[in-house]
Amino acid sequence: MTAIVERPRVLADVIPGGLARDAALVLGGAGFVGLLAQWAITLPFTPVPLTLGTFAVLLTGAALGTARGLASIGIYVAAGMAGVPWFAGHSSGWGFPSFGYLIGFVVAATLVGALAARGGDRTVLKTIGLMILGNLVIYAIGVPYLAANTGMDLATAIDKGATPFLLGDAVKIVLAAGLLPTAWALVRRVRDN
Repeated sequence: MTAIVERPRVLADVIPGGLARDAALVLGGAGFVGLLAQWAITLPFTPVPLTLGTFAVLLTGAALGTARGLASIGIYVAAGMAGVPWFAGHSSGWGFPSFGYLIGFVVAATLVGALAARGGDRTVLKTIGLMILGNLVIYAIGVPYLAANTGMDLATAIDKGATPFLLGDAVKIVLAAGLLPTAWALVRRVRDN
Protein backbone atom coordinates (compact mmCIF):
# COMPACT_ATOMS: atom_id res chain seq x y z
CA MET A 1 0.00 0.00 0.00
CA THR A 2 1.39 3.38 -0.96
CA ALA A 3 1.05 6.22 1.51
CA ILE A 4 -0.28 9.45 0.09
CA VAL A 5 1.76 12.42 1.24
CA GLU A 6 0.07 15.75 0.76
CA ARG A 7 2.35 18.43 -0.62
CA PRO A 8 2.61 21.49 1.58
CA ARG A 9 0.64 24.44 0.23
CA VAL A 10 2.49 27.08 2.28
CA LEU A 11 5.63 26.97 4.41
CA ALA A 12 3.61 26.56 7.63
CA ASP A 13 2.25 23.24 6.33
CA VAL A 14 5.76 21.76 6.52
CA ILE A 15 5.72 22.00 10.33
CA PRO A 16 3.96 19.10 12.06
CA GLY A 17 1.49 19.63 14.87
CA GLY A 18 -2.02 20.33 13.64
CA LEU A 19 -4.07 22.69 15.78
CA ALA A 20 -1.30 23.40 18.30
CA ARG A 21 1.04 24.26 15.43
CA ASP A 22 -1.55 26.54 13.86
CA ALA A 23 -2.19 28.40 17.12
CA ALA A 24 1.53 28.87 17.73
CA LEU A 25 2.11 30.07 14.17
CA VAL A 26 -0.82 32.49 14.24
CA LEU A 27 0.29 34.03 17.53
CA GLY A 28 3.94 33.95 16.46
CA GLY A 29 3.04 35.73 13.23
CA ALA A 30 1.22 38.47 15.14
CA GLY A 31 4.22 38.85 17.44
CA PHE A 32 6.62 38.92 14.47
CA VAL A 33 4.67 41.78 12.89
CA GLY A 34 4.50 43.60 16.23
CA LEU A 35 8.24 43.21 16.68
CA LEU A 36 9.20 44.43 13.21
CA ALA A 37 6.73 47.32 13.44
CA GLN A 38 8.88 48.69 16.27
CA TRP A 39 11.61 49.40 13.78
CA ALA A 40 10.02 52.71 12.85
CA ILE A 41 11.26 56.02 11.55
CA THR A 42 9.03 59.06 11.83
CA LEU A 43 9.25 61.22 8.73
CA PRO A 44 8.65 64.95 9.29
CA PHE A 45 6.56 65.46 6.14
CA THR A 46 4.02 62.65 6.63
CA PRO A 47 1.97 61.11 9.44
CA VAL A 48 2.83 57.65 8.07
CA PRO A 49 5.95 56.13 9.68
CA LEU A 50 8.51 54.08 7.82
CA THR A 51 8.50 50.57 9.34
CA LEU A 52 9.27 46.96 8.60
CA GLY A 53 5.65 46.10 9.43
CA THR A 54 4.62 45.75 5.80
CA PHE A 55 7.50 43.36 5.15
CA ALA A 56 6.50 41.27 8.19
CA VAL A 57 2.83 41.23 7.18
CA LEU A 58 3.52 40.03 3.65
CA LEU A 59 6.02 37.38 4.79
CA THR A 60 3.57 36.18 7.44
CA GLY A 61 0.73 35.96 4.95
CA ALA A 62 2.85 34.04 2.45
CA ALA A 63 4.27 31.65 5.04
CA LEU A 64 1.01 30.97 6.89
CA GLY A 65 -1.52 30.89 4.07
CA THR A 66 -5.00 32.32 3.82
CA ALA A 67 -6.74 31.39 7.08
CA ARG A 68 -3.71 31.51 9.36
CA GLY A 69 -2.48 34.74 7.72
CA LEU A 70 -5.90 36.36 8.20
CA ALA A 71 -6.05 35.17 11.82
CA SER A 72 -2.51 36.28 12.60
CA ILE A 73 -2.78 39.79 11.19
CA GLY A 74 -6.35 40.09 12.45
CA ILE A 75 -5.10 39.35 15.98
CA TYR A 76 -2.25 41.84 15.53
CA VAL A 77 -4.65 44.63 14.52
CA ALA A 78 -7.36 43.75 17.06
CA ALA A 79 -4.89 43.52 19.95
CA GLY A 80 -3.32 46.84 18.93
CA MET A 81 -6.75 48.45 18.80
CA ALA A 82 -7.43 47.06 22.28
CA GLY A 83 -4.28 48.64 23.69
CA VAL A 84 -1.32 46.33 23.04
CA PRO A 85 1.42 48.86 22.18
CA TRP A 86 2.87 47.04 19.18
CA PHE A 87 1.94 49.31 16.32
CA ALA A 88 4.75 51.52 14.99
CA GLY A 89 6.62 53.32 17.76
CA HIS A 90 4.92 51.35 20.57
CA SER A 91 1.54 52.86 19.76
CA SER A 92 -1.92 51.35 19.90
CA GLY A 93 -5.51 52.39 19.28
CA TRP A 94 -7.37 53.20 16.12
CA GLY A 95 -8.53 56.12 14.01
CA PHE A 96 -5.08 57.70 13.57
CA PRO A 97 -4.00 58.77 10.06
CA SER A 98 -2.09 55.57 9.23
CA PHE A 99 -4.76 53.20 10.57
CA GLY A 100 -5.97 52.45 7.06
CA TYR A 101 -2.66 50.76 6.33
CA LEU A 102 -3.35 48.37 9.22
CA ILE A 103 -6.73 47.50 7.70
CA GLY A 104 -4.85 46.95 4.44
CA PHE A 105 -2.47 44.61 6.29
CA VAL A 106 -5.34 42.22 7.05
CA VAL A 107 -6.58 42.17 3.46
CA ALA A 108 -3.08 41.92 1.97
CA ALA A 109 -1.99 39.06 4.27
CA THR A 110 -5.12 37.12 3.35
CA LEU A 111 -4.63 37.68 -0.39
CA VAL A 112 -0.89 36.95 -0.30
CA GLY A 113 -1.59 33.80 1.72
CA ALA A 114 -4.14 32.59 -0.82
CA LEU A 115 -1.78 33.22 -3.73
CA ALA A 116 1.16 31.61 -1.91
CA ALA A 117 -0.99 28.50 -1.40
CA ARG A 118 -1.27 28.38 -5.20
CA GLY A 119 2.51 28.52 -5.63
CA GLY A 120 2.95 32.28 -5.80
CA ASP A 121 6.00 32.22 -3.51
CA ARG A 122 8.01 29.41 -5.11
CA THR A 123 10.15 31.41 -7.55
CA VAL A 124 11.80 34.81 -7.44
CA LEU A 125 9.62 36.31 -10.17
CA LYS A 126 6.37 34.97 -8.71
CA THR A 127 7.35 36.22 -5.27
CA ILE A 128 8.12 39.68 -6.66
CA GLY A 129 4.65 39.78 -8.23
CA LEU A 130 3.07 38.51 -5.03
CA MET A 131 4.78 41.15 -2.89
CA ILE A 132 3.97 43.97 -5.34
CA LEU A 133 0.31 42.95 -5.28
CA GLY A 134 0.32 42.83 -1.46
CA ASN A 135 1.84 46.31 -1.29
CA LEU A 136 -0.71 47.65 -3.77
CA VAL A 137 -3.55 46.33 -1.62
CA ILE A 138 -2.10 48.04 1.46
CA TYR A 139 -1.78 51.34 -0.42
CA ALA A 140 -5.24 50.97 -1.98
CA ILE A 141 -6.76 50.96 1.51
CA GLY A 142 -4.21 53.04 3.44
CA VAL A 143 -3.91 56.04 1.11
CA PRO A 144 -7.66 56.80 0.80
CA TYR A 145 -8.02 56.37 4.57
CA LEU A 146 -5.12 58.80 5.07
CA ALA A 147 -6.85 61.30 2.78
CA ALA A 148 -10.20 60.95 4.56
CA ASN A 149 -8.66 61.11 8.03
CA THR A 150 -6.49 64.16 7.41
CA GLY A 151 -8.56 66.07 4.86
CA MET A 152 -5.83 65.74 2.22
CA ASP A 153 -6.87 65.41 -1.39
CA LEU A 154 -6.02 62.05 -2.95
CA ALA A 155 -2.99 63.38 -4.87
CA THR A 156 -1.48 64.79 -1.67
CA ALA A 157 -2.23 61.54 0.19
CA ILE A 158 -0.40 59.60 -2.52
CA ASP A 159 2.49 62.05 -2.32
CA LYS A 160 2.72 61.69 1.47
CA GLY A 161 1.43 58.15 2.01
CA ALA A 162 2.84 56.12 -0.88
CA THR A 163 5.57 57.84 -2.90
CA PRO A 164 8.12 58.22 -0.05
CA PHE A 165 7.91 54.49 0.69
CA LEU A 166 8.34 53.03 -2.80
CA LEU A 167 12.12 52.66 -2.65
CA GLY A 168 11.97 50.93 0.73
CA ASP A 169 9.18 48.68 -0.55
CA ALA A 170 11.35 47.71 -3.51
CA VAL A 171 14.15 46.68 -1.14
CA LYS A 172 11.73 44.66 1.00
CA ILE A 173 10.30 42.98 -2.11
CA VAL A 174 13.77 41.94 -3.28
CA LEU A 175 14.55 40.58 0.18
CA ALA A 176 11.30 38.58 0.26
CA ALA A 177 11.99 37.34 -3.28
CA GLY A 178 15.21 35.86 -1.94
CA LEU A 179 13.83 34.50 1.34
CA LEU A 180 10.66 32.69 0.29
CA PRO A 181 12.00 30.73 -2.72
CA THR A 182 15.12 29.86 -0.70
CA ALA A 183 12.95 28.50 2.11
CA TRP A 184 11.04 26.37 -0.42
CA ALA A 185 14.32 25.10 -1.89
CA LEU A 186 15.40 24.03 1.61
CA VAL A 187 12.06 22.28 2.17
CA ARG A 188 12.46 20.38 -1.11
CA ARG A 189 16.03 19.43 -0.26
CA VAL A 190 15.06 18.09 3.18
CA ARG A 191 12.07 16.20 1.75
CA ASP A 192 14.15 14.64 -1.03
CA ASN A 193 16.82 13.35 1.38
